[in-house]
Amino acid sequence: MDRSRLPSPGVPLSFTFPEVRRRTLDNGLRVCTIEHYKVPLITYFVLLPVGSAQDPDTQPGLAAITGDLLDEGSGDLDALQVHEALGRIGAHLDTEIGADATLLELTSLEQYAPRAVDLLSSMVRAPRLEQRDFDRVRELRLNRLIQLRDLPPALADRVFTELLYPGHPYGHLPIGTEGSLKAIALEDVARFHRVAYTPAHATVIAVGHASHQRLGDLVEGAFGGWQPGARSNPDLIDVSSLDISRPDGGRLATVHRPGAAQSELRIGHVGLSRRTPDYHALLVLNMVLGGQFVSRMNMNLREDKGYTYGARTNFEFRQGPGPFVFQTSVQSAVTAAAVQEVLGELQSIRSTRPVTADELELGRAALTRGYPRNFETAEGLGRAAAQLALYDLPDDYFTTFVPKVLSVSESDVSRVAQAHIDPERLLTVVVGDRDKVGPTLEALDLGELSEVAVA
Repeated sequence: MDRSRLPSPGVPLSFTFPEVRRRTLDNGLRVCTIEHYKVPLITYFVLLPVGSAQDPDTQPGLAAITGDLLDEGSGDLDALQVHEALGRIGAHLDTEIGADATLLELTSLEQYAPRAVDLLSSMVRAPRLEQRDFDRVRELRLNRLIQLRDLPPALADRVFTELLYPGHPYGHLPIGTEGSLKAIALEDVARFHRVAYTPAHATVIAVGHASHQRLGDLVEGAFGGWQPGARSNPDLIDVSSLDISRPDGGRLATVHRPGAAQSELRIGHVGLSRRTPDYHALLVLNMVLGGQFVSRMNMNLREDKGYTYGARTNFEFRQGPGPFVFQTSVQSAVTAAAVQEVLGELQSIRSTRPVTADELELGRAALTRGYPRNFETAEGLGRAAAQLALYDLPDDYFTTFVPKVLSVSESDVSRVAQAHIDPERLLTVVVGDRDKVGPTLEALDLGELSEVAVA
């Protein structure tokens, strides 16, 4: 046995995504159902293509605080009564706010399914939005933002996002800022809810221990009375149609943390949208470059140099072009050296060191090995269906994912690396002790230099 080589991955298991049935209600609401009989549960998702990108320019965080207030009282129930009602059926509302969408999730035993979907409908359609609840939730979020000031990863994410997307709806994190949250009033939340939370925008997904007919009827019974809104709302932004500023050269931004023993790094540029035809090849490229433990970035910076406990890259695909970013934390003394290694890896994978056959095999295997496990639960199936709805993907997308990844070749990976990684336009963000790391970073000539103060 040759122990100098990693074992070859086995043949991927075949997988067929279960049938998704759809109906559209009279009010414009789209309903998707998936049967899943492994456990006696039903999971509901409400997908609204309204995320933080829809926040008004002066009110970052509005979409997120609106989502947080949904279970703080609805209909005839105040906040405490809503949580008691959910507790009696062993359920709770999970709310996720991303750049492109709001996703609400609620799971209950099948026997409580009618009550669960009624509560979900009430929270989505008619949140009470009372001042005392708003004040409490806003205060909690403000306290969280104060905590994030002391977390270098959070600071790096914020600065990288703001500098990468200046003047663009993607130019802030969903949580917003202290200043923007303090400026948001309850009336702003109510207005945002009226505009964004309409059946014409929404998709409800029901997955679980019931037939398609019953799942669909449960949703229709709870949401059928939701008053229709405009199918094309001028108040909502089409992010995919907006131009993004792309500087001609590189940039270096530092955030000073006196006495910091480590530097938090973010290096990247604007990437691709979810609609790119190079999607599968880019996934494989990312696995080779920085998407898994044996990737080039991690093996170089962690295993070879010992600069960090972990380094990774990611393409975040969105409705509009999302970010491509490298991230890690390194010892202050090796900050410039680590940045230089990252730049070298980004250059070499598109030129002098193209992906090898072994790397290709490992990258494809990482994406396909155990792939069916993603869909073993109602939650996994529902989240997958939400992706189909949000990005208008074909129903066979998940069934054909493995064959498409396995069809990616070395030349495909080299082509997309050359086309979509641009070492000449990198934004480098360093959160650390500027006095220790500044001079050596400036010597790298990474481009326009700025010093960022985060309030």
